Amino acid sequence: MLLTISGSSCSGKTTAARACADLPGLVVHDFDEIGVPVDADGEWRQRSMEDWARRALDYQESGLDLLLTGQSPLGEVLACPSAVDLDGIAACLLDVADDERLRRLERRDPGKWPPDRARSFVGWARWHRGHAADPRHLPEAITIGGWSAMRWHRWTGWSSGDPRWIVTVIDTTGKTVDRSTADLRDWIAAARAGRSSLPSDWAAGPGA
Repeated sequence: MLLTISGSSCSGKTTAARACADLPGLVVHDFDEIGVPVDADGEWRQRSMEDWARRALDYQESGLDLLLTGQSPLGEVLACPSAVDLDGIAACLLDVADDERLRRLERRDPGKWPPDRARSFVGWARWHRGHAADPRHLPEAITIGGWSAMRWHRWTGWSSGDPRWIVTVIDTTGKTVDRSTADLRDWIAAARAGRSSLPSDWAAGPGA
C-alpha cells in the first residue's frame, strides 16, 4: 500500500512521518531523498512519483507499506502509470495556517527567502487545499506541461464529493509535534485497516 503525505513546505510532514517509522510493516521515505536537480519542475516530480510508485510495488511484494512524504498531490499519485497495480492508495494533506507557515519558514531558513518566494509557498499550500477538497480545482496546475505518460483521465472527470476522491486533511496549526504525530498515526491505522481509500473500479476506462 502507498500512503502519501503531501503539502507545501513547513507543514511538519517530515517530522511527523519520521515519528511513525516504528510502526510494524511500514517503511518511511521522503520524496526528495532521491536527489532534486536544480532544474526540477512538475514533469520531473511526476516522473519521480512513478519511480516511487514502483518502489511501493516492490515493498508490497515484501508485505510492506510505504509512507511517502513530498509535494505530489493525490491527482499526481492516481495518474502514475503504475498506480493501478498498488493494493491500496491513501492520501493525506498535512497543512498549516498561512501565517504560521511563514513563521516556520523563517525559523527554518532565516533570511533565505525573499517575500515573493515565501509567498509562493503559501500559494502552493492554498492550491493543495483546493485540490484536496475538489479534483476540479485548477487541475491545470499539474496537468499542463506535465509528464506525457501520466494518466490524467483517471480522475479529471470526477467532481467534489466523488467517493473515489478522498484526501484526509490534518491541520498542524498550533499543535505540538506529539499531537500532530498522533493524528498522523491514527490516519495511517485507519487507512491500513481499509487497505484502500478507493473502490476497485477507480481507474476504470481506456488506458487505465
